[in-house]
Amino acid sequence: MSAPNVVKSMRTPLGRVRSLGSSHSGTTDFWRQRITAVAMVLLMVPVIVVVMMMLGSNHAGAAQMLGSPLVAIILLLFIVASTWHMKIGMQVVIEDYVHHESLKLAAIMANNFFSFAVALASIYAILKLAGGV
Repeated sequence: MSAPNVVKSMRTPLGRVRSLGSSHSGTTDFWRQRITAVAMVLLMVPVIVVVMMMLGSNHAGAAQMLGSPLVAIILLLFIVASTWHMKIGMQVVIEDYVHHESLKLAAIMANNFFSFAVALASIYAILKLAGGV
């Protein structure tokens, strides 16, 4: 008699129940990065159109263009999606290639700070040009 076909897994029973990998985060970052990528692809054409319309215009022209709520919202959504995508992508690279734990922690913290600072500065600039801040 042969033994029944048993599929062996390296995952713990609790890990199989929760569908989590060894990092205890499952595929959350994977899906968030894909969602932000799709958002950026959908927003790319309107952002390019806005940028091309602002080519050659001065500060007043840019402020007038960004005075439109639709234009400001499109640019703000693009900023949020792209900085979030950047943060997740760099975090994955850091987690995969930085092996010293304290250096990894410092790099992830720097990545989070940098991503937040870029997003905040970009959002502030758009809101200021739109006349709101």
